[in-house]
This record gives sequence, C-alpha cells and structure tokens, in this order.
Amino acid sequence: MNATLKITRIGNSAGIVLPKEVLAQLNAQIGETLSVVTTPRGIELSAAEPDFEEQMAAAREVMARRKRALRELAK
Repeated sequence: MNATLKITRIGNSAGIVLPKEVLAQLNAQIGETLSVVTTPRGIELSAAEPDFEEQMAAAREVMARRKRALRELAK
C-alpha cells in the first residue's frame, strides 16, 4: 500500500491521520500504542508488543547488575 499522509498541528506537536486501511495493515486500533523504529530506508511503524516494556525493564536490570562483565565483553 502506498499512501500520502499530511502532517497536521496538534497543540505544540505534529501528527498524522492514519487511514483505516493502514490501521488494518498494522493490526492496530484507535488508542493502541505503536512502535517507531529508524531503519536505513526511513522509519518502520508497527503495533507495539504488549510485554515489550516489561522485557526491556528486565534487560536494563541485568545490564545494570552485570555492567563490568558486559563492558569486558564489548572490548
């Protein structure tokens, strides 16, 4: 699907309106959270995984506890 989206002002921010076809392609609904990732070709928009933040919190905890070991492995 190719679509042109217009950027609109929302308060002091900017936003775009996603057509219902785009929401269907993302398997997302109004009110859900989307994930934005920068890629070499631009950005990738996808439905956020429900447990992603929980997984990232666990990863940050491990990284904080094993900071020295991870620093040595990065050499």
